[in-house]
Formats: sequence, C-alpha cells, structure tokens
Amino acid sequence: MIKTYTSGQVGKICQVAASTVNKWFDTGRLKGYRVPGSRHRRIPRESLIEFLKDHNLPLENLNEVAAANVLLVVRDPAVVAGLQQEFGRRPGYQIAQTGSGFEAGIQAETRAPDCVIVDLDIGPIDVLQICRNLRRRRELANVVIVALVSANRPPSPLDPGLVDEVFTKPFDAALLVQRTNRLLRQRS
Repeated sequence: MIKTYTSGQVGKICQVAASTVNKWFDTGRLKGYRVPGSRHRRIPRESLIEFLKDHNLPLENLNEVAAANVLLVVRDPAVVAGLQQEFGRRPGYQIAQTGSGFEAGIQAETRAPDCVIVDLDIGPIDVLQICRNLRRRRELANVVIVALVSANRPPSPLDPGLVDEVFTKPFDAALLVQRTNRLLRQRS
C-alpha cells in the first residue's frame, strides 16, 4: 500500500497551515489526488519527498508526523486510561488530555487537534461551547468531534451537526478508536 498524507499532515511536516498545502496542491506545485466524491486531498509519500527536496525542506519531519493529534476532554480517570491505552496500540497517535472546557479551548488553539473526544460529564454547556467554537474556527472546522454521554443522563443537548459521533458510556474503547480512525480518514 502506498503511504499517503492528508493536507493537515503535510502542513505539520512543512510547518505551514493546511490551507497553504491545499494551495500548493491546487496550483500543481504538490502532486497528489482528490478522494473520489469529496474535496479531500491525498499526497503520496514519493510526491511529498520530491516536493521537499525541490524546495530544500528538511526530510526528517516525515517520520515525526502523527497518525492523528487527539485531544481528550474527559475527567474520568478510567475513561482517560482506557482511551490512552487503546490509542497507544496504534502507531503515531499523539494524545493530550484535559478535564476543563477552558483548557480544551487553549489546547485546541495550540495543538490544532485532528480529533476531539469530549465527555458530556464535564458539563453540557461547556461541551456545547467547545463544539461550537471548534466548528466556528475555519482552521478547526474539520476536526472530528466524538461525544461521550452517560446512559443515565438526559438526552444530549448537542445538535447532530456539531458532533460526528456519539458513544454512550460504558463503551468499547477499541470500537471508539476504530470508528474515530475511520472518521479521520474520511475527513482528511
């Protein structure tokens, strides 16, 4: 299988915004292809290496790009441990965690996560604000958002357009990671 990169991953390698990578792609400077039926782009590894060499950019960042940068906004230590363990079984994931809506906003700005997993137990209003803020920001609007809800809580106040997936606790962490991985591949 040929290794390909998303615009976001190429942006991290080249230390530029994904929108810059998209411009390189759209003008033909960076060779790749669009995923059929979507606007998402894929850059084959060979094309990226050629581009990096042609523009005297370092190749060492190629090996450091993560499969995905995931932000857990969860307070429950058992849920955090289970998710960290399950993501840890797959190579390349970078995981950050916070239990605060305020801190989640700061980390979203500084880390530019590819995926945010948010637990409604931190507070439905905080979660609603986190999701709205992510969707409003152009550079974060494509982040995959997975919401965790407790089975004994009232129905989620989240608009289906704000989140990509909802898991009811208790949940199978392996299934959540598998589904998240699929959403990330579709989104990028």
